[in-house]
Amino acid sequence: MINQVIRIVIYFLLFVVGQVLIVDNIHFMRLATPYLYIYMILKMPVINSRLQVLLLSFLVGLFVDLFGNTPGMHAAACTLVGFCREPLIRLLSGNKEISEGNYPSVSTLGWAAFLRFLLAFVTLHHTTLFFIESLALFDPAFLMLRISINILLTTLIIIPVEAINTETQRSGE
Repeated sequence: MINQVIRIVIYFLLFVVGQVLIVDNIHFMRLATPYLYIYMILKMPVINSRLQVLLLSFLVGLFVDLFGNTPGMHAAACTLVGFCREPLIRLLSGNKEISEGNYPSVSTLGWAAFLRFLLAFVTLHHTTLFFIESLALFDPAFLMLRISINILLTTLIIIPVEAINTETQRSGE
């Protein structure tokens, strides 16, 4: 239990502070900004209480909103993906069950199931975030282009982070 709390605190500091101070300043062709902080929500341990996941997801989004001057957009998107996280794990993991206390990773799900889960998770987050940001379908083609490029960029950044993190999981746990 203590290891999980320490892991969550380290992930929070690393990914949320990194997002706010570094990653938010990266803009690919003025269309895409990677949102690496959602990796923290993705890697939360599987636990019985959905309320804990919702609360932590909301807090992650709230801190990104507070420091990024985006009033509630990230908190709403993070809360939604926190709510849908466990059903997505069950739906996309196939026959593999993740025991309580473990977390979704390449070592627990395998690459194929983890990539399905990652893509569904990132797609849900980014679609929600950009629909809230646009507040209208004024230019749906541009909105879809922006969502697609952000999904691709965020996924391509999370995959190497997971590969590095998987190696430390094998040796450390």
